[in-house]
Amino acid sequence: MRATAVQLRPRAVAAIGVTSVAGLFAFFWPLFISPATGLSHSGDAPLVFAAILIGVLAVVLAEVSDGGLDTKAVAMLGVLSAVGAALRPLGAGTAGLETVFFLLILAGRVFGPGFGFVLGATTLASSALITAGVGPWLPFQMLAAAWVGLGAGLLPRAKGVTEIALLCTYGAVTGLLYGVALNFSFWPFTVQGEESLSFVAGAPVTENLTRFLTFSLATSLGWDIGRSLTNVALIALTGRPVLGALRRAARRASFAAD
Repeated sequence: MRATAVQLRPRAVAAIGVTSVAGLFAFFWPLFISPATGLSHSGDAPLVFAAILIGVLAVVLAEVSDGGLDTKAVAMLGVLSAVGAALRPLGAGTAGLETVFFLLILAGRVFGPGFGFVLGATTLASSALITAGVGPWLPFQMLAAAWVGLGAGLLPRAKGVTEIALLCTYGAVTGLLYGVALNFSFWPFTVQGEESLSFVAGAPVTENLTRFLTFSLATSLGWDIGRSLTNVALIALTGRPVLGALRRAARRASFAAD
C-alpha cells in the first residue's frame, strides 16, 4: 500500500515543477554563462541563487500546504523531520557515512512524492539548525534532498524482497547523484589554480563537464560511494520493519491510499 499524506493539487505540482527547473538552473548555470557577464566572475553569485532558491522553496511549501497538508500529515512531517535531524549527526558525513537518507527514502516510499519532497527540505533544514550547518550551501542541500524524497514516492509498485531491492538500488543511485549535485554547486567558484580541475567560464560545456568529472573522481568519489553504501546497508537492514511501522501509522492516520 502507498499512502498519500500530502495531496498534490495541480497548483502544487506546477510549483514543484517550477522549483525543480529553477533548481536545475541554480546548480548548472555556470555552464551556460558568458564570461562577459559579471556573474561568471562574482564570488557572490552562489549567494544570490541560494537566496532565490529559499524563496522558491517557500512558495512551494505554501502551495503544498494550501489544503494539501492536514494536521495528521503535519504531525507526521514534524516527527520524521525531527528523527531525520537527530540521525544526521550520527554519521556527520565522515567517509560518506550519512544516516539521514534511508529514512527519507522509506518515508517518501510510504507517504508519497509530495510528502517526500517536503520531508527532504524540512529534514535538511532542521538538521542544519541542530548542527550549526546553515550556510549558502543549505538551499542546495534542501532541494537535492527534496528531489530524493520526491523520487522515492514515484518509484513503481513492488512487494517483499523486490521492493527492498528496488529501494536499495534507488538509495545507491541517489547517494551518488546527491554528491555530484552538491559538488557542482560550489565547484565553479572554489577550485582555482588547478588547470585540469578548475572551471573555465565560457569554455565549451563538454570541456567543463570533463574538468568537473576529473574533480569529482579526484576528490569526492570515495565519499559519494560511502553515502551510497550507507543507504544500501541501512535500507537492507531496516527497510522491512521501518516500512511496516510507517504503513501502520498511515493506516491509523487514515491517509488516502492509491
